[in-house]
Amino acid sequence: MASSKRWIAPVAIIVILVAIGAFWFIGQQNSIIRLEENIDGSWSEVENQLQRRSDLIPNLVATVRGFAEQEEQIFTEIANARARLAGAGSVGETAESYDELQGALSRLLVVVENYPQLQSNENFIRLQDELAGTENRIAVARQRYNSTVQEFNTRIRLFPTRIVANRLGLDEREYFEISEAAREVPTVDFGDG
Repeated sequence: MASSKRWIAPVAIIVILVAIGAFWFIGQQNSIIRLEENIDGSWSEVENQLQRRSDLIPNLVATVRGFAEQEEQIFTEIANARARLAGAGSVGETAESYDELQGALSRLLVVVENYPQLQSNENFIRLQDELAGTENRIAVARQRYNSTVQEFNTRIRLFPTRIVANRLGLDEREYFEISEAAREVPTVDFGDG
């Protein structure tokens, strides 16, 4: 009887340690899942804002086309870039398509400089203001997304959470970064000739 009581304490300690380890693992797993959900929610907001901008672009193009029908190449570039953005499957493809569309829109706004009547058109001004507001919302959503990705990536790389992340098969998530070319300020030269 005395020998059976000697085993109770070590078994109880082992059970307690296993329970503590299990609760720790579950807590870490839940924390990582929460971070993943934050990333998905933030990415959804980026997509919402990109869709809002995509919805505004045909109206902007139609307004400009009414004044500048001979600028068909830029309209085609915008349509193609918009289609690639809509069909992007990953964060990287989205970022690349976003940069392409930004470039096409920048070229459109340079074209607009040649049409003073268009610049004073009330519909164009309203669309341009909505587009600028949407670009600001995209920047905020992208920053929020990248912050949540940074938090997640840091968390799953730190020990001991890395053990849980590896057991769950989690990898680092991709940032939504703009290309180096998109960071450069475009040069607009209206020259004298």
